[in-house]
Amino acid sequence: PLCSNNNPYASFGATLARDEEQNLWSTPHDVTHTEADDDRVLYNMIVVRNQLDKDSEEWQKLNYDIYTLRQTRKEVRSRWKHILEDLGFQKEADSLLSVTKLSIISDSQNMGKARDILLKLSEETNIFPTSWELSERYLFVVDRLIALDAADEFFKMASVVYPKRPGGERADNSQKTPQ
Repeated sequence: PLCSNNNPYASFGATLARDEEQNLWSTPHDVTHTEADDDRVLYNMIVVRNQLDKDSEEWQKLNYDIYTLRQTRKEVRSRWKHILEDLGFQKEADSLLSVTKLSIISDSQNMGKARDILLKLSEETNIFPTSWELSERYLFVVDRLIALDAADEFFKMASVVYPKRPGGERADNSQKTPQ
């Protein structure tokens, strides 16, 4: 038996730990999880970290790297959501960004155009951090934008809100000059 006593909450901590390990994108219970390459990298980091002693320097470093990767993913998703909302997709932004194992490309003929737009976003804007490897998840999002005839507007808005700057600096309000 999983629980030797009659306390229904005895396995609660174990459930949270499992949920946290399965959460490869950003927050617990994230239903947009997909089995992409970058997910496997994060998953492998979590597996290695969990085999180490929590007091070890290696555990602390891996834990920090996992946290940093998740925060970066959250920030990128937030940037995309911000642009979608600015384009008028306030109610649809979360569903447009939701990518699961069951997600499909709406039209196989859009695949090339979606890849081109995603690459252009990566090269000509700062919507992704400079060290970011393009994620398959955003290919699905761009495909949805193409189907809605909003991909070009999205790119234009991303170019304005997150323009490419020398040295990788962002032009948005999140980096304010110290006073």
